[in-house]
Amino acid sequence: MAGVPRLVDLCMAAIADELLSLDVILEHIGCKGHLIKLTPNYLKFSYHCQQFGVYARQLRLPNALCVAETCDLLENSKLGGLELQWIKSNDHVEGLCKLLNQNSETLKSVDFIHCKLSPTFVSAICDSLHIKGLRAHGVERFSIKRSSFLQTDSSPVPIGLTSFLTSGRSLHSLTLCDDQLGRNFARVIFNSLLDSAASISTLDLSENNIPGFLSHFRWRSSSFSLGIGKSLKSLRVLNLRCCNLGREDADCLKQALVHMPNLQNLDLSDNLIEDGIRSLISYFDEISGRELPFSDLMLENCELTCNQVIELLRVLSTMKKPVNLLSIKGNRLGSGIGAPLGKFLCTGVRAVDVEDIGLGPSGFLEALREISTELKIAYINISHNQGGIEAAKFMSTLISQSQKIVAIDARYNLMPMESLSVLSSGLKTSKGKLEHLDLAGNSFCDQLADAAPLLAELQIPGQHPLNLSLWAAPSAPYDDDP
Repeated sequence: MAGVPRLVDLCMAAIADELLSLDVILEHIGCKGHLIKLTPNYLKFSYHCQQFGVYARQLRLPNALCVAETCDLLENSKLGGLELQWIKSNDHVEGLCKLLNQNSETLKSVDFIHCKLSPTFVSAICDSLHIKGLRAHGVERFSIKRSSFLQTDSSPVPIGLTSFLTSGRSLHSLTLCDDQLGRNFARVIFNSLLDSAASISTLDLSENNIPGFLSHFRWRSSSFSLGIGKSLKSLRVLNLRCCNLGREDADCLKQALVHMPNLQNLDLSDNLIEDGIRSLISYFDEISGRELPFSDLMLENCELTCNQVIELLRVLSTMKKPVNLLSIKGNRLGSGIGAPLGKFLCTGVRAVDVEDIGLGPSGFLEALREISTELKIAYINISHNQGGIEAAKFMSTLISQSQKIVAIDARYNLMPMESLSVLSSGLKTSKGKLEHLDLAGNSFCDQLADAAPLLAELQIPGQHPLNLSLWAAPSAPYDDDP
């Protein structure tokens, strides 16, 4: 079996149901033909584990297989990653803990999905991850998604979880997404990270109801150290999407962000922060001169106003190094944002999402007037802005002015048939980088037979083949009412 590769991903959910034959597995790991005679035993889950379990590094395990027998079958495995699904009972946890314990020295990634975890379960699981003889673990990525903790928000956070967070020097990614967390739970988690020895670079608390979880930062001075160690200083990615945060939370977050000097990616989408954006604008103004670039900022559906976003774009334009991605999708800003958007595109930003912000024809026209230099934009989403022919002219300019643009999403912009000729002109003067163009739901999509000659002109000889999306809009009219 010398030809077997080191890394094998066994999908236990499939082979537990005996849907994969031995032939399929052998072919998958490059060993087909090594065994000539097949008996019924070769088609059994136990045989797969005994023969190939030693090579398994990534394992997806449903609750039905979290039993002691599975641990025995995988006794010689050295798992690096585990994905656990539907863990809900004491029996599931007992079998799982045994598997975690026997792989504690090699596990780097542990993911829980669709689980119901009591404080006792959580503590037992976290304790099982500690390396034998040490009160420490080597897990680098730990996530619990679409699950629930069987306790009230006023109940203490499981001691095992806080101990796990504070005892892992290798832990750099923590995800607790859509877990029905409350603000007290989230606050304890956040404070545990402040006290931990871990160098957390990614923290995802998205889709939890946690308004006020940073309220203890409200009266903190930015010069007050808070005793913060390496944890928040190493934080690169903070995801707080859809956490029911409001304007006061944005004020508190601004104070917390001061203690995250290396933050590069912030997602606050689907939070009604409204006027709270002013605190964040102040934060970006303060870090505008730093050498480390702020990469990605997502502020989708935050109930921002046009004047607020104009000020935000002005401050982001002063950054020493340009922002990589900005998404302000779903904020009804109106055509007044057009000119500031055009100026911002000239700063070197590489990806912009302005879907459904109410640009309209005049907004696109004003944005176009501000574009006079070569752009670095690689992706832009301008869909659902009802720009008509002006949207097509705007896209044509982007295509011709940016050598790096590879994808444009322009769905539902009420573009007429003549828009295709405008786009064709831009493509002919471009460097041929554009690969994806989504024009679905525009007016001409109802007349594709008539548009065929014009569509053919979008495929420029000698350039990269253009992937077009052109399906027609549904019969019901698009609802432009926010």
